[in-house]
Amino acid sequence: MFDKLEDLLIRYQELTDELNDPNVVNDQARFRKLMKEQNDLAPIVEKYTEYKETKAAIEDSLAMLEEESDEELRELAKEELSECKEKVEVIEKELKILLLPKDPNDEKNVIVEIRGGAGGDEAALFAAELFRMYSKYSETQNWKIDMMNVNENGLGGFKEVVFMINGKGVYSKMKYESGVHRVQRIPVTESGGRIHTSTSTVAIMPEAEEVDVYLDLNDCKFDVFRSSGNGGQCVNTTDSAVRLTHIPTGIVISCQDEKSQLKNRDKALKVLRSKLYEMELEKAHNAEAEARRSQVGTGDRSEKIRTYNFPQGRVTDHRIKLTLHQLDNIMDGDLEEVIDSLIAADQAAKLANMNEQ
Repeated sequence: MFDKLEDLLIRYQELTDELNDPNVVNDQARFRKLMKEQNDLAPIVEKYTEYKETKAAIEDSLAMLEEESDEELRELAKEELSECKEKVEVIEKELKILLLPKDPNDEKNVIVEIRGGAGGDEAALFAAELFRMYSKYSETQNWKIDMMNVNENGLGGFKEVVFMINGKGVYSKMKYESGVHRVQRIPVTESGGRIHTSTSTVAIMPEAEEVDVYLDLNDCKFDVFRSSGNGGQCVNTTDSAVRLTHIPTGIVISCQDEKSQLKNRDKALKVLRSKLYEMELEKAHNAEAEARRSQVGTGDRSEKIRTYNFPQGRVTDHRIKLTLHQLDNIMDGDLEEVIDSLIAADQAAKLANMNEQ
């Protein structure tokens, strides 16, 4: 590990020298590429520098204990030695995490699909609440939401809602949300006061660029139709909605959020690219079964990942056995503790897998 860290330290210095070269500064494409590489290395270099400084402090404390006869100074040296040894252990763990292979999709925007599952109207109402939860969470992260398609049920619920989240490192946090979300509560449609269990499914797909996946437009069939629902601004008075069918896979995508047919077409293509990209990722994951097992549920839509129990005000994430009695806050977008716990568990699983290898 330390040989690798020394190599990264040398590479960081090389990048610093290159970025100060006027020829590189004048080549904007190369400059941006080198800047990104340096920014990616910076946290590792900073942590490794801190590690080396702490190791040096340990050596100084040991030397003082050998040479110093003053008892008060020896006590101070012992205290510093103890603190530095504890600090080194923490830093070593942090360095191992920083050296874990990065998911190449972590910095990407995501396309989110939320669908009402088992439970009819109640499932659709819960799907709308999940959309609100992610919208509120996105606000706290300074992410922007771009609507793509909404299919309402007439009671304020969503049979399906598709939207994009744009921002820094969106996929790195949102990828843990894919799967089945279960709700337990008395539905507003229930007259007998009985608790029902309903589900909604969430799919998180990294936004695919044109270079990520090949898409032949000859394989795509486009139909236009009149938007439905609460459109406004002429959205549902013209044939602006677009239905895209990908003939080889049978994937059908509808986009009707924009009043421009062209914009809806572009959004539909974005969703299709991301779906095809996700299918390729799934194939790669299946081929790398061992790596897949070391992850904390990132992607399987059929996996029941979380239960929201309203009578008890409880949220349980089944993958990491985490239970929080903060349902109101979580439904209001306070997902930080849940997602941080998932990231920590994922890192721990990958570290354990790396140590075994």
